[in-house]
Amino acid sequence: MKYSDFNLSKCADGLLPVVVQDAVTLKVLMVGYMNEEAFNRTQAEGRVTFYSRTRQTLWTKGETSGHYLNVVSLYADCDGDALLIKANRIGPTCHRGTTACFDTPEDEGFVRRLADIVARRHREMPEGSYTTRLFIKGVKKIAQKVGEEAVESVVEAVDGNRDRFIYEASDLVYHLLVLLEQMNVSVEDIERELALRHR
Repeated sequence: MKYSDFNLSKCADGLLPVVVQDAVTLKVLMVGYMNEEAFNRTQAEGRVTFYSRTRQTLWTKGETSGHYLNVVSLYADCDGDALLIKANRIGPTCHRGTTACFDTPEDEGFVRRLADIVARRHREMPEGSYTTRLFIKGVKKIAQKVGEEAVESVVEAVDGNRDRFIYEASDLVYHLLVLLEQMNVSVEDIERELALRHR
């Protein structure tokens, strides 16, 4: 992808609007602008760099705070006049210390974030972690826990106990994420299968 591929005649000040999205949770983190130099540096260094309209200079997100946005993928929109960057964030994105510059719920997309944490536990196997203990015990124990949590969720649903159902369903989702990781299946794989069925 090249900067010259974009239709900048439609862009204010000839700058490219950029939406940055968390690559894991899909939460929209921020919006900025790029000139050609910022675009090229972002691609070359793998960290999001913007062009500041107020200071008239380049700035790499996180250069003073250490809260970088590491590029995962880039997508042009259908008209070629905006860019979407999926990135892995290091710390908060907003100068206010929040995850994002938009005040959407902080727990938005947390299931995907939890899946990412589970995958990291599987790679690193830290001592003392309950997730590590599950992976050590293997697929039979993990599958057993999924079954137990499913039954407990059903019991609370049948009893009409909403709060207890949320608690047990949360246990079910967590253990299912561990089982997915054990089976080398991602949340995206499940989404893809569900989308195929929907069609």
